[in-house]
Amino acid sequence: MEFEVIIIGGSYAGLQAGMTLGRALRKVLIIDSGKPCNAQTPHSHNFLTRDGETPAAIAKIALEQLKTYTTVQVLHGKAVLGEKTNHGFSVTTEAGEKFTSKKLILTTGVKDIMPEIPGVAACWGISVIHCPYCHGYEVANQPTGILGNGEGGFETAKLIQHWTKDLTLFTNGPITMTAEMVAQIKRKNIHIIETPVKAIIHDNGQLNAVELTDGTQVSLKAVYARLPFIQHCDIPAQLGCELTEAGHIKVADFGKTSVEGVYAAGDNCSMMRGVANAVSAGLAAAAFVNRELIWEEFENA
Repeated sequence: MEFEVIIIGGSYAGLQAGMTLGRALRKVLIIDSGKPCNAQTPHSHNFLTRDGETPAAIAKIALEQLKTYTTVQVLHGKAVLGEKTNHGFSVTTEAGEKFTSKKLILTTGVKDIMPEIPGVAACWGISVIHCPYCHGYEVANQPTGILGNGEGGFETAKLIQHWTKDLTLFTNGPITMTAEMVAQIKRKNIHIIETPVKAIIHDNGQLNAVELTDGTQVSLKAVYARLPFIQHCDIPAQLGCELTEAGHIKVADFGKTSVEGVYAAGDNCSMMRGVANAVSAGLAAAAFVNRELIWEEFENA
């Protein structure tokens, strides 16, 4: 039940951290609840050698490759409690299992908060999307919408007009952008609709149209949305990890959090949500954790 490192979260950042530490001969436990935020996303993109694979297929390959590293264990369960101890940390699962470690890596992800618009949740990650680098190529030059307002809506419109010129911004109510923002958007021939959105019309997650409260339907292939989120796991808060204003875990270089001995990697501490970024961050955090352990062992020998 004692480990050198416990990794909470077994998606891309967590699995990469586990592999890195396994290759460093560390005794590691990965605890994963099996509820990734991209569970219904049909394809993952922009990751070399795996472009177009399903998220589940990439994770399956990673888990299979982890079997090579016999010092790494994967536990399918939900970590619900994290505590600081005299010698490191303890983590308790929903099933009541308790484990201890010298270091913690949090790769716990975030939970997106869906708006009260029917159809958004069913389309999320499929045709209601958040990232043009993950999904933009597949819907480039197609009729596309943006669900947003204020500075966030303006920034998203500026970004997405690079991928398509057939663009409609749905403010879902009165415009909260400045007059200059509105003028810039209109100069780019981006249509602005203030009528509230009633629903997303779709077939099994594939968007057909945005329906407005006045009955109008706007035919589209995709809608970009910046949704609010919360931390997927309570343990960062339990440990006292400082958050940014946006709600991410605040990290320094190599994923070091405000709590000594606790590191974070992936979506929970970065606005760059993608497989490549998560893998990179997981590797960096794990390598630094291993370095820290080596230094401590060397100095205490």
